[in-house]
Amino acid sequence: MTLDMTKITEMLYDYAPKVAGAVLTLIIGFWIAGWITRLVRNMMEKRGVDESIRPFLASLVSVGLKILVLLSVAQKFGIETTSFVAIFGAMAFAIGMALQGSLGHFASGVMILIFKPFRVGDLVELSGKVGVVKEISVFNTVLLTPDNKKIVIPNGVVTGGVITNISGQGDIRVDMTYGIGYSDDIDKARAIIQKVADSCPNIDRDKPVDIFISELGDSSVNFAVRPWCKSEHYWDVYFYMQENIKKAFDREGVSIPFPQMDVHIEK
Repeated sequence: MTLDMTKITEMLYDYAPKVAGAVLTLIIGFWIAGWITRLVRNMMEKRGVDESIRPFLASLVSVGLKILVLLSVAQKFGIETTSFVAIFGAMAFAIGMALQGSLGHFASGVMILIFKPFRVGDLVELSGKVGVVKEISVFNTVLLTPDNKKIVIPNGVVTGGVITNISGQGDIRVDMTYGIGYSDDIDKARAIIQKVADSCPNIDRDKPVDIFISELGDSSVNFAVRPWCKSEHYWDVYFYMQENIKKAFDREGVSIPFPQMDVHIEK
């Protein structure tokens, strides 16, 4: 019994400092990890990092720091941590290969949320699709089209193509083209277009409406019409002009030709 107590006492003397050091390392390490996590969270808030990604990045930092603390504690007991690091590295590599596409979309989502090429509510063109941004997540961007369709675009596709932010500049120019027949009066048609533009309530009156001949086409003389408006009124101006110019041309006898070909047959 005395021998057993002696061994126990020796073990206590041997391991007590290690246990105390490990506990102290664990407590201080977790406190420092929490402090750094809060610091990172505050920095992201000050820099305006999107709210939807702040918790994820903060938890990523917290978990990484706590793993480092646990590895340090393991070393206090003489446990070889090299094998653990190798296992973690192999697991991370395997997961990365399995989720290669998803991780690419995630990285693209983080870049979108940080650099903000567009925001929720902006009218944009992404991958050939035009719509209002409804949601930006770390994996996908969701658009609502003018005909109320919901389009989900992977963020890797978004950042891999051209991003056109239609409404991000405040004022925007609405580019339209109207054709008249070669026998119609150009000045009369220009006056009609100007009159319709003047009647549109959403066109910016402080900027002139460009109305000029852009092309002598195969079957029509084409006008380029370019009024300015607030970005949120883009579609209002576009649809107003399309409808009312057609009505005005019809009233004034100005033709809108369709593609046609004159065939001359010689006997």
